[in-house]
Amino acid sequence: MSGNTISEHNGEWWRNCVIYQIYPRSFCDANGDGIGDLQGICQKLEYVKSLGVDAIWISPFFKSPMADFGYDVSDYRDVDPIFGNLDDFDRVIETAHTLGLKVIIDQILSHASDQHPWFEESRSSRDNPKADWFVWADANPDGSAPNNWMSNFGGSAWRWCTRRRQYYLTNFLKEQPDLNLHNPEVQEQLLADLKFWLDRGVDGFRLDAINHAFHNPSLENNPPRPLKLDDNGLPPVNTYEHQWHIHDKSQPENLVFLQRVRALMDQYPGSTTVGEVGDDNTHKIMADYTTENRLHMAYSFDLLSEDCSAEFLRETLEKNRRVIEEGWPCWSISNHDVPRSFSRWNKGFDRETALARAPLFLLMQLMLRGSVCLYQGEELGLPEAEVAFEDLQDPYGINLWPEFKGRDGCRTPMPWFNGGEVNAGFSRAKPWLPVAEEHYHLAVSVQEDDKHSMLNRFRALLDWHAALSPALATAEQNIVDTGDDLLVFERSVQDQGVEQERYFVALNLGQTAAEYTLPAPFVGAEDITPAGFSGSVDGNLLTLPVAGARVFRHS
Repeated sequence: MSGNTISEHNGEWWRNCVIYQIYPRSFCDANGDGIGDLQGICQKLEYVKSLGVDAIWISPFFKSPMADFGYDVSDYRDVDPIFGNLDDFDRVIETAHTLGLKVIIDQILSHASDQHPWFEESRSSRDNPKADWFVWADANPDGSAPNNWMSNFGGSAWRWCTRRRQYYLTNFLKEQPDLNLHNPEVQEQLLADLKFWLDRGVDGFRLDAINHAFHNPSLENNPPRPLKLDDNGLPPVNTYEHQWHIHDKSQPENLVFLQRVRALMDQYPGSTTVGEVGDDNTHKIMADYTTENRLHMAYSFDLLSEDCSAEFLRETLEKNRRVIEEGWPCWSISNHDVPRSFSRWNKGFDRETALARAPLFLLMQLMLRGSVCLYQGEELGLPEAEVAFEDLQDPYGINLWPEFKGRDGCRTPMPWFNGGEVNAGFSRAKPWLPVAEEHYHLAVSVQEDDKHSMLNRFRALLDWHAALSPALATAEQNIVDTGDDLLVFERSVQDQGVEQERYFVALNLGQTAAEYTLPAPFVGAEDITPAGFSGSVDGNLLTLPVAGARVFRHS
């Protein structure tokens, strides 16, 4: 199948592109040790290409003690043996490029592993060459941590080091010390590590937790945040939610560093960056990070939340449109950090309706201004897996169990076959996480030959999207406040200020049928709704059943 022609607008393939996220530990195990690997990815790239996506994003495969499954890097320029070696990675690049797929890889620039040689040296004394490569601070006079900053995973963000008799900053696990990007040497090293992979042929980077790259060197306390109490009157499970994160992330110095990243990327025409932004003011940060020669794209956690109501989506999308202006969003509703969207966004709906709603959300993503990121298994309609406590691997979930079960439920192995193959064809050995029983009947082999399957619905949608006008990539967007369960928006293609085409999109996200009066330009307009979505028009009255949708084009 062809790639996304829309994304080739003005030579910027990343605009309105569709990126497929591969979590390597759980994608395909070629060597039979129970953990997915680079050879497994290589074997399945033709399948990925058949979906109609433009690029793959591979989550970390670097050398790592795996305290946070690769997001704690101990060598930025090598492959961890559980995933293979550099030759295996080169074959992934070669195979993907032969198929016409771009390759984006994770880069973790805000922190490293406590087993990285840099940290081993840094913590050895206060006056070694890398003493200032990480964030160190003296204890308070009473021995307590330097300030009140909290880790994303709960508890203090500071860890005591007996060698230096100082605390070091950890925004995540204690095994993930924060790099000190205020040090120019650290910046130079990280840029050189990016260059290493660009020279190897990668097409871009997904920058993990990129707004955590800098801290406020004054180490001021973060202010307390009004708590959202649960039904029992108790505060949030995670202490990270107890404060406004004013000083521990999203610092202005990051903007200058991102311009340095962009200057490097510009030396490799066609390369791209997408930043992960997690903060309370995500739209402003996304705007800042994707303008003035910084990142190409950014995504936030807004659509990775529990709320998928039409009201919430209208508010989120309208605020993004108003704030981001010339910047560029990347829309993701599911990834390796949150419960799968099929379960998270279908609470209160039966399975039949949930199956109808999943393509609805993909249609929404494809028609919004921005690019799209799909997580492996979304195309199969995989629900969140239940993982028993004794099978948990995620330290985040183990630490906060049972109120929070962590991220293992969205990371279980990809089901390839349903039949005589063990572990749904993922591995010949016991997988690092069990294959969910409810995933077997959703395996790729089951859905391939069923033209009505979720897999083939997704393929058809991506093919439909690829055939739309390339000019739609940068079309203006207007969210209509319908005040009900309909999500309605328009896209307008302009040429030197003159409107060329207008698109109208209406999606019913509610639990009952809904009606809407079409704007005059779209009465009798061309109906380009992709197959599989129901709805009817009588004069100017549009009627949409539950999970119904309509797309019209006026030119």
